[in-house]
Amino acid sequence: MSSPLLTAASPRGFLLVVLAALCWGTSGASGKIVADRTDLGPLDIAWHRMAIGAVVLVLGFLVSRSRRPAEPIALARGTVLRLVLVGAGLAAYQLAYFAAVATAGVSIATLVALGLAPLLIAVGGTLLGHGRPDRATLVALVVALVGLVLLVGVSAGADTGTTVVLGALMAVGSALGYAVVTLAGGGVPAGIPVTLVGFAGGALLLTPVALVAGLRFTVDPVALGVLLYLGVVPSALAYAMFFAGLRSVPGAVASIVTLLEPLTATALATAFLDEQLSPGALAGGVLVLAAVAGLYLRRAVSAPTPATATT
Repeated sequence: MSSPLLTAASPRGFLLVVLAALCWGTSGASGKIVADRTDLGPLDIAWHRMAIGAVVLVLGFLVSRSRRPAEPIALARGTVLRLVLVGAGLAAYQLAYFAAVATAGVSIATLVALGLAPLLIAVGGTLLGHGRPDRATLVALVVALVGLVLLVGVSAGADTGTTVVLGALMAVGSALGYAVVTLAGGGVPAGIPVTLVGFAGGALLLTPVALVAGLRFTVDPVALGVLLYLGVVPSALAYAMFFAGLRSVPGAVASIVTLLEPLTATALATAFLDEQLSPGALAGGVLVLAAVAGLYLRRAVSAPTPATATT
């Protein structure tokens, strides 16, 4: 039986994951804008995102510490391992994702990466002994994946052959990194700044790789503004909301909710990157929204009233 407090917290956590996914949906288009205006490659963009996000999170952490006394935090060995996996997963996820965007475009990269992630998380959670997803989650997963298959039609005619295959393989690597972040981050105890540690660790891991490859910078004002946005909104802010939501939302459910990210990315690619939205793709978007809305309504209805929660 689930804890009443956990059940009551689920709708709020659910909304936090939804907001995070909507923010993430702007990442692909943002990275594409930077790549089009500068000579920055996927590794450069991923490093800037991680580094800027880490700086913002450190500043936020220092401000919050100055307002209230610091509480000692005991880090168990398992928690340290989880934090290391979160940092490594974030670094791998960002690098593989922007490489996939540069190779196959925003839609294909986002759809493959986020479409595959729920399956990897569901399988990983089962293997780790978290139990099987309930029937409602499985139904929502099937509906959302059908919607994503339809959404792939957005970019079906944009490019073919080895380019799409290579980009899809990079997106698979991104999905693996995202699955690691979700499974590892969900078990970090409250009070530990998992977002800060993850971004700082990920930036540190990417730095030597970027330096060896020849890290590039830009002075283009538009690109700098977009990079700043990329590091603050879909990174520091979105991941803070995501990890907060994971404390009351199961990883398998969160992974389905974050399918709003490819839906958002597809809408932006259609509006600003001249990708065509077919009727089938529109139907796919409706299915993804229906799956997410169904999960939220089920958890909102199952949440106890305040009077029930306090008994």
